[in-house]
Amino acid sequence: MNTLMLNNLNNQTQFSSLYETVLFAANTALAVSLVCITASILISYPFAEYFSMAVQVSAHIGTIVIAAILKVSYVLRCVAQHGLGQEVR
Repeated sequence: MNTLMLNNLNNQTQFSSLYETVLFAANTALAVSLVCITASILISYPFAEYFSMAVQVSAHIGTIVIAAILKVSYVLRCVAQHGLGQEVR
């Protein structure tokens, strides 16, 4: 094997490891953001009477911010799956 092939193989291994790390981080962020958005929606609407106005406003704002984090996490997950050669769903 020549040096160019070995360097290319080493780069592919590094990218694979990077994609696996990104996939794990994206899956974790998806799970956390799903729990957080569920909590913020519950605080905002069905259980609003049990929370102060400041908490309700924070929950409404949090719903928007957490939804954006959820979407970015999903896109990162798709990129990592594509990079690893997995089926993107």
